[in-house]
Amino acid sequence: MSMSAFFRALRTSYQAEIDDLSFDSEGRNVLRQRLLEKRGQITFLKQMMELSPEMVAVIFHGGFHFEEPAVMEQVLTLESDEFPDWSSLGDAVQLTPWAQELADALLPEPQGDWFMVVASALEYLYHRPSPHQLEAAAHGDESESEHGATRRRDHGDDFDKDDERHHDQDHDEASAQWLEDQGFDRKE
Repeated sequence: MSMSAFFRALRTSYQAEIDDLSFDSEGRNVLRQRLLEKRGQITFLKQMMELSPEMVAVIFHGGFHFEEPAVMEQVLTLESDEFPDWSSLGDAVQLTPWAQELADALLPEPQGDWFMVVASALEYLYHRPSPHQLEAAAHGDESESEHGATRRRDHGDDFDKDDERHHDQDHDEASAQWLEDQGFDRKE
């Protein structure tokens, strides 16, 4: 499944924002402290939701639980003017209590609904393995096989690939069905 240009552009910026907040000049991990400080600036941050959503979305870092990854994968294919309502993602995305308080402060804003979809998708992307990580993991499995650590090859890579294709098809179908249920046309 392909990612929209909107999320491809924001993914790197969001990652950079988290990285910038993570360590101080002495190399100490200060992410938690800096996120708490940033969350305290929510009144100011509201003004930046539309122009720099990645800079505001970091306040939700660690505050989402993704119950239906297939839904989030489908959201990642949408451009910024195609997002579903935030409320329609209620079964797919759960907020921790502290994150819900932040969301309650942002949702009444004119772009609040749109922003929450963006923030959840960016956080989902942050925790989702990149294609390069998946490729490296696949190569790691093969080298482990050669050394006897795993027996993946002995059980047939063709089965694993077929199983993976079926999983991807099921995932795509579930995503398309969810979007259709939300009133969007299917992209075939």
